[in-house]
Amino acid sequence: MKQQKFWRLLATATLLAAAFPAGANSLPPLSPPKGEVLLTVCGKIKVHNQGDCAAFDLAEIRSVGPVTMETTTIWTDGIQKFEGVPLRALLERVGAEGQHVWAAAANDYGADIPLVETETEAPVIAYLLNGEVMSLRDKGPLWIVYPYDADIRYRSDVAYSRSVWQLVSLNVTE
Repeated sequence: MKQQKFWRLLATATLLAAAFPAGANSLPPLSPPKGEVLLTVCGKIKVHNQGDCAAFDLAEIRSVGPVTMETTTIWTDGIQKFEGVPLRALLERVGAEGQHVWAAAANDYGADIPLVETETEAPVIAYLLNGEVMSLRDKGPLWIVYPYDADIRYRSDVAYSRSVWQLVSLNVTE
């Protein structure tokens, strides 16, 4: 009788552990992309929808919570209006656990961004520039941008080098 009770308790505990893995209640699952995948996030993340990575189409990126920002850049003329999602919010969405993120572009350019240097609203992964989707030719479809006019820290070679356009992937590392 005691042995039966033990096996029943063990089976129940196993089912509960499978149904509610650690941390599962704090991070909702990520929907599989329905549209073209614009961004793939891999590395030290908890939420996946494509193997060991998280793949984002435009709708899933927008679901993170869009923000708008107006700023000048050294690559454009005049004030530009960007719409996108904060890098920090997107990384929180996938449960990033590392210390750095490597941002890679379609043209093989890349930049290391220490996560400690990301803020609630900056940088932003922009998907609209002046209300328009950005083509690959026009630095899109995704561009990491900072509010360059808001703080002198963002008007530096370091911030400029981390302003990856044609962004295609993020890899979270130690």
